[in-house]
Amino acid sequence: MKNDTRWNLAAKPTFMKKSGLLVLLIVFGILVMSTVCSAAPPVAAAPLISLGLDDAGSSGKVSVVLQIFMLMTVLSLAPAILILLTSFTRIVIVLSLLRKALGTMQSPPNQIIIGLSLFLTIFIMTPVWQSVYSDALKPYFDEQMTSEQAFETAAKPIREFMIKQTREKDLALFVNIAKLKRPGNIDDVPITVIIPSFVISELKTAFQIGMLLYVPFLIVDMVVASVLLSMGMMMLPPVMISLPFKLMLFVLADGWYLIVGSVVKSFG
Repeated sequence: MKNDTRWNLAAKPTFMKKSGLLVLLIVFGILVMSTVCSAAPPVAAAPLISLGLDDAGSSGKVSVVLQIFMLMTVLSLAPAILILLTSFTRIVIVLSLLRKALGTMQSPPNQIIIGLSLFLTIFIMTPVWQSVYSDALKPYFDEQMTSEQAFETAAKPIREFMIKQTREKDLALFVNIAKLKRPGNIDDVPITVIIPSFVISELKTAFQIGMLLYVPFLIVDMVVASVLLSMGMMMLPPVMISLPFKLMLFVLADGWYLIVGSVVKSFG
């Protein structure tokens, strides 16, 4: 024990000397680095990028850079515009509920459902987009109207489409939530109220159609389950037996023709 104590006492000054030398080296290195940095030539500043207006004298004409910027902004909002301002929401929900009612799991796959919904949306919205192009975009590209006038003109056919598919109850709900005055006519309702009202109406309509689709397939499931229970085959999953009957019923009734035709005509 005495030898250990003597060894610790002898090692302590040596450790303190090494620590002090290490601190001096760190301080010396910091001083050298600060001297080198102060003596180094200044780094050239990065060039500034400015966005300006070309031909500022001409009213309503913005530069190409700003046009590209606005185009990229619109493209970033394109998915939300496609989903919320068109017929896509109703179609994709109805097709998804149809797949669940049939009980075919992942058939047809999601790519088929989304692709079919997309092309049906293009088919339904083509008259609206043609009106937007002929009344707003083409005159704007020909410099016959300003960007503000083009935006207001392009919003009119889209507003008319959404208002036609929106229930008055949903419009009144969002008017009350926004604490707006009672509008004199539909043109006085702002677009910020029409869009959520349209989405809520589309969701309700899609679920109503889906409920009607579920009824015949639910009856088939109940009949098959009752037959299997009466035969004492309780261990056999009813889905395995009811699925062929549901597919047979769907094919014999020409289900795709009826459903797609009904969904498209519901926007008339």
